[in-house]
Amino acid sequence: MNAPSELSHEEVLAIRLEVLRHEHRDLDAAVHALELTGRPDQLTLRRLKKRKLALKDHIVKIEDMLIPDIIA
Repeated sequence: MNAPSELSHEEVLAIRLEVLRHEHRDLDAAVHALELTGRPDQLTLRRLKKRKLALKDHIVKIEDMLIPDIIA
């Protein structure tokens, strides 16, 4: 019944990872919707794709922190 009030570092990273993945999916949908318009705003499209790529890099970095290295 007495649950710890603080999350571990791994739990915080896992939550952050899910938030970033959700934001990445949302951006992907926004890019797709913008591309479906007849003449998308290229500057907006470029900014969305750049943000999406930055999110992906951050996601990979967090995944690397959560998955231990396997020494073969």
